[in-house]
Amino acid sequence: MSTFAQRERLLLADLLEAEGPEAPTLCEGWRTRDLAAHVVVRERRPDAAAAMLIKQLGPRLDKAMEEFAAKPYEELIQLIRTGPPRFSPFQLKQIDEASNTIEFYVHTEDVRRAQPDWTPRELDRVFQDALWSRLERAARLMGRGAPTGLVLRRPDGQTVVAHRGTPVVTVTGEPSELLLFAYGRQSAAKVELDGDKDAIAKLHATKQLGI
Repeated sequence: MSTFAQRERLLLADLLEAEGPEAPTLCEGWRTRDLAAHVVVRERRPDAAAAMLIKQLGPRLDKAMEEFAAKPYEELIQLIRTGPPRFSPFQLKQIDEASNTIEFYVHTEDVRRAQPDWTPRELDRVFQDALWSRLERAARLMGRGAPTGLVLRRPDGQTVVAHRGTPVVTVTGEPSELLLFAYGRQSAAKVELDGDKDAIAKLHATKQLGI
């Protein structure tokens, strides 16, 4: 049975292939080739990918990114489609679903929403609920650097506190849009913000959201 992570993986691969290696993305300084290399390094070079959390390993990550970005673009796309190597923990369905559903959804939108003619995806309620469940668990991690108090709210009123503090800004939107906002894609997320005007401006401008 297909999982959300598998579905989003294939959507991302198809989109990267369709846009080509030099299309813009929402990731500052990255074209589609760079984003594709990032996805592959994350799954195939755990020694380098650890630098995403451990800054001292930064040079190793930079080298791995350069090596993969230099590969033929078609090869990168195929590596994304086929997934991690045989003995990777990402081969386990539970780990893949927990770790990659958000990863691939966000990066798909990084490519889609950087294009001038993008339109919102129609996401079914089951997938929105799955994203909300993951957002609830990760909200405090993603919001830990917020310059204000941060509350994320679904249209039905369900809320999660991403960062405690004052003044408080409440961000309302579908889980898919709240996820993008909390991941640092504030300008691309279709949400409504309520709170102190200056606090809203600070929250929109910060680069400290996300993991």
